[in-house]
Amino acid sequence: MDANELIRRYAVGERDFTAVNLANAKLIGANLVGINLYAADLSGANLAKAKLWGANLSGANLAKANLTRANLSGAKLVDANLRGARLHYTKLFEANLTGACYDDSTKFSWGFDPVSRNMRKI
Repeated sequence: MDANELIRRYAVGERDFTAVNLANAKLIGANLVGINLYAADLSGANLAKAKLWGANLSGANLAKANLTRANLSGAKLVDANLRGARLHYTKLFEANLTGACYDDSTKFSWGFDPVSRNMRKI
């Protein structure tokens, strides 16, 4: 599946995209509120400014993804892979990041404390 097909299917009401492969997809500014991307491969995807509040990204591979200025408020990112991801100015209000992994190359907004959000460093 590519980004255009995902957006088309989302627009007609589909929300469940469990385990979809969207590696390197360009979804800049996409409105994907409440989408289910459980265990999806979004490695290297560009999700800058995407609207993903309430989304399920648990178990998703977001390694090296660009989430700059994305809105992930209320999203589930339990056990997600955020190694090397860019999360500058990303809205994470009430997002569940329990068990999500990160590494030294993961870029968070200034002052963000991954330990206080129950994330684990790899």
